[in-house]
Amino acid sequence: MGRSRGGFSTKVHAVTTTGGKPLHLEVTPGQQHESTMAEELLVHAEGDAFIADTGYDADRILANVRKLGMTPVIHSHPGRKHPPPLDRTLYRLRYRVECFFHDLKRFRAAATRYDKTATCYLAVLHVASMLLWLR
Repeated sequence: MGRSRGGFSTKVHAVTTTGGKPLHLEVTPGQQHESTMAEELLVHAEGDAFIADTGYDADRILANVRKLGMTPVIHSHPGRKHPPPLDRTLYRLRYRVECFFHDLKRFRAAATRYDKTATCYLAVLHVASMLLWLR
């Protein structure tokens, strides 16, 4: 688990279906940037498009997505001089990932992070994800 001014923190990275069901979860320290996990998440991604938020906007990530034959649908960083075009109809599906995180946080053990190690916290997230699949 990572350190922040408020104490320990973690980030949860998820690959989901377009219906908001989890396919793969990763946990990183809170101070680690999102884009460092993109290659590991791409291995588990399926479909024709890779939809992500601004944290995953990097040239190397866009190249890897295209190499896998997917269309990158990533909102560009405001500092980009020439942002690539964004397919807004596909980008609207990203809210389902946010709905998945909302559903995940409804599990008390996942929301409050009682676990001391990242491995145990990831196990709690997997159990919560299994319950979300069974709904």
